[in-house]
Amino acid sequence: MLFIFYSAFFNKKNMTTDKPLLGKNALVFGVANKWSIAWAIAKAWHKAGARLVIGYQGERLKKSVEELLAELPGEDTPLAFPCDVTDEEQVSQFFAKTKAHFPKIHVLLHSIAFAPKEALEKNFYETSRQDFLRTFETSVYSLIALAREAKALFSEGGSILTLSYYGSEKVIPNYKIMGPAKAALESTVRYLAYELGKDGIRVNALSPGPINTLAARGISGFTKFLKESALKSPLGRNTETTDVASAALFLATDESRAITGQTLYIDCGYSIMGF
Repeated sequence: MLFIFYSAFFNKKNMTTDKPLLGKNALVFGVANKWSIAWAIAKAWHKAGARLVIGYQGERLKKSVEELLAELPGEDTPLAFPCDVTDEEQVSQFFAKTKAHFPKIHVLLHSIAFAPKEALEKNFYETSRQDFLRTFETSVYSLIALAREAKALFSEGGSILTLSYYGSEKVIPNYKIMGPAKAALESTVRYLAYELGKDGIRVNALSPGPINTLAARGISGFTKFLKESALKSPLGRNTETTDVASAALFLATDESRAITGQTLYIDCGYSIMGF
């Protein structure tokens, strides 16, 4: 009998460890294709037992997102609703639809960034007012908008994550307007963490090293920078989407319950290097 008791106990413990997000509901914004960091995180959370709701922008991405979700194992296909984060009405509708299925949520990923092509091609000092405002609205204000709408559904507390980059602290040539935008995003994380902390909601940023995604390839000279980053990083390699997903899983669980307002670098050590 004693053997049976211990066996059952440890089997249950192992099952819980394998599924640390079992029974949790997670919202993911920013899935664009199978190479995107948001998709890697969504897969990790799903594997850990979370029920997913994906927010995608426009009909252009609907088919791509639905095809990706159909590949996930399990009988229940995650939900997916349109959500243009620059449209307050769509944001409200997204959360209304989510609430109809899940009265509470536990995790939210904001993996959204955008800068007009012109702003990345010109000198930084030539950034237009319109391009500046559009970049900050999409890349920074959207986190505030999502956190505000999500707050009521975080009835048991939880974790909000966003994605930043080292260009928030140091000048990365050709990153241009996105550098100040990421700096503002990291400051936003700290202020949200302060105000939402009393509700048990943690807010953190992940700052991966350069990853060969479709979005990153749009930055001039990215391929060269990718090679240089691997050479100069203490670990001698580039960051992979699975590295970021592992960190995102940790910050989504209760194992990180005392961590909030932080920017966690996942860059193989590149950010610690000087000359």
